[in-house]
Amino acid sequence: MEGAKMEGARIEECEHDNSNTQEDAQVEESEQNNKDMEVAPALISVHPTQNSVAVAVGSDLRVFNLLDNCAVTLVDESGGASHNDSIRCIKYGTNGKLFVSAGDDKLVKVWSTDCWRCISTVISEKRVSAVAVSNDGLHVCFADKFGVVWVVDLPVDGTEAPLNKKAAPLLAHYCSIITSLEFSPDGRFIVSADRDFKIRVTVFPTKPLNGAHEIQSFCLGHTEFVSCLAFICAPDSPQGILVSGGGDSTVRMWDIISGTLLDTCEVGAKAGLIESDATEANCSTVTDICAIPDCYLIAVAIQSLRGIMLLTCDLPSWTLSVTKVVSITGENFVPTSLGSSISGGLLWMVTGASKLQGSDISSLSRVKAVSGFNKSSPGAREQEPVVLTDTEIPGGAKLLEKLQGSISIDEKVFLAAADAVKTAMCNLLIKKQYTDEKREFRKRTRNDKKNTQ
Repeated sequence: MEGAKMEGARIEECEHDNSNTQEDAQVEESEQNNKDMEVAPALISVHPTQNSVAVAVGSDLRVFNLLDNCAVTLVDESGGASHNDSIRCIKYGTNGKLFVSAGDDKLVKVWSTDCWRCISTVISEKRVSAVAVSNDGLHVCFADKFGVVWVVDLPVDGTEAPLNKKAAPLLAHYCSIITSLEFSPDGRFIVSADRDFKIRVTVFPTKPLNGAHEIQSFCLGHTEFVSCLAFICAPDSPQGILVSGGGDSTVRMWDIISGTLLDTCEVGAKAGLIESDATEANCSTVTDICAIPDCYLIAVAIQSLRGIMLLTCDLPSWTLSVTKVVSITGENFVPTSLGSSISGGLLWMVTGASKLQGSDISSLSRVKAVSGFNKSSPGAREQEPVVLTDTEIPGGAKLLEKLQGSISIDEKVFLAAADAVKTAMCNLLIKKQYTDEKREFRKRTRNDKKNTQ
């Protein structure tokens, strides 16, 4: 009798396991389908002195050398894997000697821009959402999808670092996706923003590998996720003035020492009145901001705005105001990423996405530049921002062929990509809702659990 009970229990357990396996297979297929359909917006980053421009779309990293007017061939002899999933963040270091790329494949790759050679490949435990390079170029910080910021040190002489170099935890936002990382202009602080409306200002320690334990301030005021950060350099503020954009359709200006909100600009409302299609829901999320050096202007990309909005930062009064909307005419061009440099007088922007559904082209990017941001001499007439044509853009056809993949793009394909970009930017930071079934599956199949000793 006892043996029959045990046998029955084993059969019931086996049937339960089989049922779980079947459910897991169904949920796993659904999860994979969702991941495969997750569109990744195109990104752009510009060398501090405009020596080069980099674009990432999907797992493809493309770089063009503006000094030599030629495409760059990336050299990766670090022994690590190449990017094989969507790149979510790219950034040059302050002095332009380093460049970092990272994303969904959990790889953080550090490149020397002198010869565009990968000098270090760091493996993250989870997907990477943001990166930053310390002002001295000795540390790379990256944030993962669980809200942890990690730091890795680099060789002083720029030589190749050991493969799979171990990163150390620096700080955490406790299970909230970190959306942006920036170092203050003086290098004293690292600022992190997250999906739960918070901006944290942390003192960057002298020994980062031991962790950052001193919080300078919290900048609280956004009512939706914070999507992007940038610093304005100010003569009387070595730490700079912080600006942030978010899902609440605002750009906000902060004093990071005290965490005080200095001003708020309702860019979504103004964009809706000027350019955006008001019939579209959630069309006014701020997707990127870029501080333009020497002129106290901030370029703002808004989810459905065909162009950019320019804000002026008045430092004496600590106010933000809309200066101009620069429209992109003749194309359905909604920027997904912005970049500028301390020289060159240009604002660079890209639109595009990877994993496009229903198209023969899996990824697409379109690059444009706006001129008119050179520092004016006293008494000179102020320049008006002008969108450059493809023939006027630095690098011309060579640059476009490299960064876009082709010089010209079929209009139908471009329209399809524009729709995909809008969807991607809308869903990028909205919290996903999981059923109990999916939540249990995710717990059972986690591959990042710590091994018990």
